[in-house]
Amino acid sequence: MISVQTQDFDIGEQHRILLAEAKNAGGVATFTGLVREFYEPDVGRTAPRVESLYLEHYPGMTEKALADIVSQARTRWDVLACRVIHRVGELRAGDQIVYVGVASTHRGDAFAAAEFIMDYLKTSAPFWKKQNTGQGAQWIESRASDEDARKRWDK
Repeated sequence: MISVQTQDFDIGEQHRILLAEAKNAGGVATFTGLVREFYEPDVGRTAPRVESLYLEHYPGMTEKALADIVSQARTRWDVLACRVIHRVGELRAGDQIVYVGVASTHRGDAFAAAEFIMDYLKTSAPFWKKQNTGQGAQWIESRASDEDARKRWDK
C-alpha cells in the first residue's frame, strides 16, 4: 500500500496491517520520519527554529514514483508486504512525515528493503519541501549525503 496524504497515521495500526498481509513473516522493519525542529544549517551558521514545513507533490506522478521504488525493492529482496505513507501539506516540528514498513521472511531482507526504500524516497520521489522559520521561508535543497546513501545500492 502506498499513500500520499495530509492526515497523520497510526504506527501501531500500520504494523497490525503489515502482519495481517504478510503470512509467515519472520520480521518487520519500520521507519518513521519526523519533522525536525532545526534543519541542518551551513557550516558555521546557527539554525533558526523551524516553525513549519510545507510539502508539495504532483498527484499521480508521486504515487507512481513510490510504486516504482517499492517494485525495485521487491525484486531485490523477499518482501511479503510493504506500506509507504508520505504526508504532504503543512507540518510542524515533531509531526510524523513518512512511514515505511516492510515484512519479510527474514529480518535481513526487511531491514535492507526498508532502508533502500527510504534512500530512494529521499532522492527519487517528487516531493518539494519549503521550510518556514522566523527568518522567512526557503525551499530545502537535496543533500549530498542523501544521494551518497542512494548510490550505495547501485553496486
